[in-house]
Amino acid sequence: MITNNLLEGKNLIKRTVLAEIIGHLNKKEMTLLIGARQVGKTTLMKLVQNHLEKKGLKTVFLNLDFEQDKKYFESQAKLIDKLKLEFGDKQGYVFIDEIQRKENAGLFLKGIFDYGLPYKLIVSGSGSLELKEKIHESLTGRKREIEIPPISFMEFLNYKTVYRYEGKEASFFEIEREKTELLFEEYLQFGGYPRVILESTSEEKIKIINEIYSSYVEKDISYLLRVEKIDAFTNFIKILAGQIGRLINFSELANTLDLSLPTLKNFFWYAEKTFIIKLVSPFFTNKRKEIVKSPTAYFCDFGLRNFAAGLTTDAINQNEIGWLFQNFVYNIISQKYPQQGGRINFWRSKEGAEVDLIISIGKQIIPIEVKYKNYKKTEIGQSTLSYIKKYKPKIFYIINKNLNETKKIDDCRVIFISWSNFYTQTNFII
Repeated sequence: MITNNLLEGKNLIKRTVLAEIIGHLNKKEMTLLIGARQVGKTTLMKLVQNHLEKKGLKTVFLNLDFEQDKKYFESQAKLIDKLKLEFGDKQGYVFIDEIQRKENAGLFLKGIFDYGLPYKLIVSGSGSLELKEKIHESLTGRKREIEIPPISFMEFLNYKTVYRYEGKEASFFEIEREKTELLFEEYLQFGGYPRVILESTSEEKIKIINEIYSSYVEKDISYLLRVEKIDAFTNFIKILAGQIGRLINFSELANTLDLSLPTLKNFFWYAEKTFIIKLVSPFFTNKRKEIVKSPTAYFCDFGLRNFAAGLTTDAINQNEIGWLFQNFVYNIISQKYPQQGGRINFWRSKEGAEVDLIISIGKQIIPIEVKYKNYKKTEIGQSTLSYIKKYKPKIFYIINKNLNETKKIDDCRVIFISWSNFYTQTNFII
């Protein structure tokens, strides 16, 4: 395996996305790694560079956080001169880290790419390039974006068990249920930032999360929003952290924060583009009877969410675990199904009936209810029955802690599936 060879002798966490990055190296278009601050983009780039150099290929690594590298980005001509010095007219691999530091980064990279030089660009940035220039089209057809998420629970599990059960995770979940639950709750408490996982004590983990959050606010958000709005933004994140999965009332939230609606919507836009949250829109067919405007929000990382909510103790807050579990399921689905052309929504009726998540892939609609609960037998809630009666789906999933059974309601199969079975199946949609 590529990752086994590259990580040999290193205390690093294997990332499944590494194979995808290496698989894109033979494509002409640039490889653009995007993701939140400190999710491991630089480490992945260094591993890819090491992979190439072991094959005898030439590389250069430039980082816009380093003063000595910034001078190469004063103009396209200066960067091209530097690359020609390194590679001549031969093939070379150019790693550019922290591209968001460059003004008009998209247009700058477009110019380099359009020279048609024999150099492959592998570029990383914290947040989308849209943050700086709001002109995403500048790189259309010239780049492949690969989002680097925080460490997944599967990656976390394998690291914590020293890769002893790699490829046998489903059996581990079944046989080692107590260990699985302890690891799962640790993951829901501290999240998936690599530096946090690599720390051994809770105190150090919390210090690292504090550092990551402070760095995010002080470097990214202070630049984007200017100093005078930092306090409002941190309060905004704190409020969102306390209502994951709940309906967001824009007017009410704007009043609470003493912000205009346009400013509040800018806050949401920045929080999404810096990979802190993801917004989920409602699913509807009847605007008069269903909630059609208010979205819900989920956090990309649990440790950051818990820190923002002021939950920094060792033990996970049991009052919060149901919402964190729902967030966990959303994160899995959001990483898997958009790649298949899927959409993720939720459903609420004005009478209060609700379904947590709705996956749409083509004409197929898959409703999902999430319950952090041990079931002794199948139990169908009123919201589930209401949705089935209204939309007549062929299948309805209830993701829970332990039960794997199917019950038929009219022509709909209601499938109770444990989260571990749901997680380990490559494709649970039938």
